[in-house]
Amino acid sequence: MSTRIPAANVKLKRAYDAPASDDGTRILIDRLWPRGVSKEEAALDQWMKEVAPSTELRHWFDHDPTLWEEFRSRYAAELREHSEEQLAELREIARKQSLTLVYAAHDEKYNNAVVLRDVLLGR
Repeated sequence: MSTRIPAANVKLKRAYDAPASDDGTRILIDRLWPRGVSKEEAALDQWMKEVAPSTELRHWFDHDPTLWEEFRSRYAAELREHSEEQLAELREIARKQSLTLVYAAHDEKYNNAVVLRDVLLGR
């Protein structure tokens, strides 16, 4: 069996967007629960707080696009250092089926889900 993950298998979706039938396994990857979203609305299969950026890194970044490249680097380092078991679990899911990384950030371009997807895909 190939260890390569098809890029189409790893999707990103805001927690405030409605679930879709093609989402596959939906995993919340934020440390904090999305404000105003019920568990039923979120329709999650799992909540992996462990893969979220540390509180310190999240506060430092504060979704400032000028800090994006440094945030990417620091968050990827955190993932390699602390979350190898969870990364392996996410990769295993994504090899077999669609995986949707659910996040709460308003910015769809500069958020932890973008970095996590790239790490999972080996980018």
